[in-house]
Amino acid sequence: MAWSKVEKMCLSARPLRDDTEAYTNPLPLRNSIVTDHPNPTFRHAQSEADVLACFDVMRQLRPHLQSPHELLERVTMQGAQGYRLLAAWEDGKPVALAGYRRIDNLVHGRFIYVDDLITDAAQRSRSYGERLLAELRELARAEHCQRLVLDTALSNAYAQRFYFRCGLLASGLHFSMDLQ
Repeated sequence: MAWSKVEKMCLSARPLRDDTEAYTNPLPLRNSIVTDHPNPTFRHAQSEADVLACFDVMRQLRPHLQSPHELLERVTMQGAQGYRLLAAWEDGKPVALAGYRRIDNLVHGRFIYVDDLITDAAQRSRSYGERLLAELRELARAEHCQRLVLDTALSNAYAQRFYFRCGLLASGLHFSMDLQ
């Protein structure tokens, strides 16, 4: 099977070696993207200051968040459920985020569920999303997961196209019901 450039990029990321180590990802940038910035550093937002710094980017995906402190409260609460926030950092600022957790269930076995995946609107088309997915895939493999799972809105055709390019396949529909 021949792999596309994007698939090769998504499959070849170097994993984080532990929770605190940051490194520069050596993946080559696609020809079609701006290459005027050095490679980002990928590391988890672990301190309060790190999480607070992620607010402006996360709010682009989750506009209901009212303040950096609300994000911190939610990340802290979700952290008790295994939630982690991985970020691509450029010049000390987060430019893309992936919130995820490792879960075990009867449907997927052990897997990584991606709650949040967002690149700052001003930083799009620089492969940050693809590279974050590649990092998550390597983290999942290190945890002996069988799958990486995420949901996206049926109306979000751009995200669906992006996920297909990165090798994710649609495998079901997610149903929900408001209880209030």
